[in-house]
This record gives sequence, C-alpha cells and structure tokens, in this order.
Amino acid sequence: MFFRFSLWYNFIDLGVFSGIIYLNLLKGECFMVNIYSFSQMNEVAPLMDAKTFDYISECEVESFESFDDFDLLAFDYYDVRSNDTEDSKTLIYLDNRNLFFFCENNAGVKMIKQIVADIDKNYSNEQLLYSFFVKLLKGDMDCLDKFEERLNYEEAKLLSGAEKDTLDTILDWRNELMRLKRYYLQLDIIFDEMSANDNDLLSKPTLKKISIIGARTDRYLNAVRNLQDIVSQMREAYQSQLEIQQNDLMKVFTVVTTVFLPLNLITGWYGMNFKDMPELSWRYGYGSIIVVCFLIVIFLLYLFKKKKWI
Repeated sequence: MFFRFSLWYNFIDLGVFSGIIYLNLLKGECFMVNIYSFSQMNEVAPLMDAKTFDYISECEVESFESFDDFDLLAFDYYDVRSNDTEDSKTLIYLDNRNLFFFCENNAGVKMIKQIVADIDKNYSNEQLLYSFFVKLLKGDMDCLDKFEERLNYEEAKLLSGAEKDTLDTILDWRNELMRLKRYYLQLDIIFDEMSANDNDLLSKPTLKKISIIGARTDRYLNAVRNLQDIVSQMREAYQSQLEIQQNDLMKVFTVVTTVFLPLNLITGWYGMNFKDMPELSWRYGYGSIIVVCFLIVIFLLYLFKKKKWI
C-alpha cells in the first residue's frame, strides 16, 4: 500500500519547487521525486556523491549516460501543443531511491509539476519515470496531424500568391520542424539507451514499456521528417513559381522591346537632317509613316500570338 505526501516550498530565484514522497508501507521503501531549477542544485548535494553532484552541476550531460548505480537523462523540452517556441533544458537523475528533475527555466518546472501531479498511481521511481514520459508524449501525434492539415490547407494559398510573406511563413515552419526533430531525436536516443539497461537499474516490465514508448517516439520522429519533406517541396514549388513569374515578366519586356525596335528604326531614320528626303515634303508623308508603324505593330503582335509567345 502506498501513500503520497506533497511538499511545496517557495524560492525567490525561481518561485516554485515541488517534492513528492512515495511511501510503500508494505515493503518499507521510500521514493523521492523532487523538481529543481539549475540554480537550486545545491539542495540535492547532501543526497549525492560529491563527484556525481559536481558532474551533474556542470549541466553538460549527453542525452543519456549510465553509471553503476544511477542514470542521467538530458533533453531540451519543447511543448508541441503550445505556440511557445522556447526550449527548456531538462536533466533527470534516477537511482533506486531518488528521482530528481532539474530544469533550466520556469516553463520546464511548471511542465514537470503538471505532469507529475497527474500521475495518480503509486509507482516506484522507474515506473514514475516511464509514466512521466507517457504523459509528456500524450497527444503529440494529434498535434502533428493538425500540423499536416494546416500545411495542406495553406499550401494552395501560398502557391497561388494569395498570402504575403510566403517565404517567411515557410521558413517559420521549417524552423519549428527542426526543433521538433531535435526534440524527438533526443528522446529516441534516451529510450534506446535505457533499453540497454547496462546497470540493471530498470526491471524487465519497465524495459518492455520503455521499448514500446521508444517505438512510439520513433513514429513521431518519422512523422516530423515527412512534414519536413512537405515543407521542402512547398519551398521548391514556391521558388519555381517565382522563377516562372520572372520568366513571364522578362517575356513581356522582350515583346515590348521587339515591337518598338522597328519603330525606333523608322523614327531614327527620318530624324536624320538630310536635305534631299522626298517624304518630308510629301503631303501624305506623315500619315503614311503612322500607318506603316501601326501595321508593323499589328504584324509583330500577330506573329507573337501565332508562335504562342504571348
């Protein structure tokens, strides 16, 4: 039988700290789940070996590192369901009796508090960690599906030129998907390394669950890569559309230049100051030149139309 007691403390530098203690009265075990900011790491110094604490406090842990009696997990948390694009570096320490979360900012602390508070079942540390990741990834595929629907909806408007700042919009999507890819790739590496269980810290049932959630994360990662392909195709299509528009504009300039070239030749011809130019004293000379110019323009436009240049 388990009982859970929640402890809440206030700190000036961060504002919030939460600790949850799980007591197993049947086995006489006590599990601690604590949430800290990076600036509060000194709070856990008495609970760790000095070398371990020094290593953790440097905050340069790779995605997953396994030691003889504890594991370290690190990733940049990214809220898929929020419009906030701020990343929050998160470090997790797990051993047989303790589960510590270290967060870079308020957003990370708030996120972990909400997830841990929603875990109603009385689990051991390894089960709590698994439940944390399940809650963390819950609903992500729905968000990715909505992202794809938004891409499909906006694609027609973007490529038709109905939207302004099209290239900026595409680049925003590209940057968002890059963050998502980095986020899921970190989690994918963590679950793969946890499945190895080099220090036998995790039980077989938990390892099986970790493998399942690892496969789910891999599907999320593949979905993000597919979305990246769609955005890349949209960018290429948009660039091709710009090139077509530029070619059409150059075609118009070419037609105009070609039409006015013979007219410039005629006007330049009769602009020469020679005395013996019969047409200058001819009664119908001016009108004849106007008619000839119109006929040249009509002939060239007909020729361009027949050749399907315009």
